[in-house]
Amino acid sequence: VRIIRNESEVAPPSYDILYILHIIKNSTSVLSPTTMAASTQMATSIIIPAYKTAFLESCLSAKVLSFGVYTLKSGRQSPYFFNAGSFHTSALLSAISTAFAHTIISFLSSHPSIPKPDILFGPAYKGIPLACSTLLELYRLDPQTWSSVSYSYNRKEVKDHGEGGGIVGASLKGKNVLVIDDVITAGTAMRETIKTVAKEGGNVVGFVVALDRVEKMPGPREKEGIDDGEPRMSAMGQIRHEFGVPTASIVTLDDLIAVLREKGDGGDIERLEEYRRRYGASD
Repeated sequence: VRIIRNESEVAPPSYDILYILHIIKNSTSVLSPTTMAASTQMATSIIIPAYKTAFLESCLSAKVLSFGVYTLKSGRQSPYFFNAGSFHTSALLSAISTAFAHTIISFLSSHPSIPKPDILFGPAYKGIPLACSTLLELYRLDPQTWSSVSYSYNRKEVKDHGEGGGIVGASLKGKNVLVIDDVITAGTAMRETIKTVAKEGGNVVGFVVALDRVEKMPGPREKEGIDDGEPRMSAMGQIRHEFGVPTASIVTLDDLIAVLREKGDGGDIERLEEYRRRYGASD
């Protein structure tokens, strides 16, 4: 695994690692040792940008990412947990907003068909400080592009006095809205956000989250402890398929495993890889 420490460092051409591993697994009888070695080298050359590495290292050092046994809403026993509520110091808030800003810039650059966002929307509650701090960082990095972009967030309960309504910040009516949030597992919060923005007359042009667990959607009886083992899309994949909304994340479970491997944390890697083998998404 190759970690880019310097943003100016030029990354080599990317490879579809899953495809390469598939070829290696199914073609050992016809590949020469030289070809096998070259293919394996390609498969292990996962390029992780510096901002992703810095973000993950901040998460690990501050215990925002922790390891153990955690029960998710789906009933799954996860070997890791991401708590965005722990980004409560100035240093950590700076780390996540910087990573979000770089991710958004890269996301929009790689999706030229996405309209320029008018609003950065942070769903209550954890999305609120993320939207505000990320917009400030985007302005710092590129004031010409982001100076006129606003932020908004929703209230959990609609206010019936003062300015009233369920939205704080800029109006969403007729606006292109880019949503940022902490993590996605089942996609329930994303669906609610799409409904909220649509109700206010806005148009969701993209979702960006801090961590994509890239695990398949829960089966119908998982809360009863019954896993049918069927392949399913991830929550992010389901949102893309269902609503046609592009998505991105600062990091994925694959990025976390790559950074831990570089650090030599073998025990955690084994548990994470086993979890990925069992619950990894099909998309």
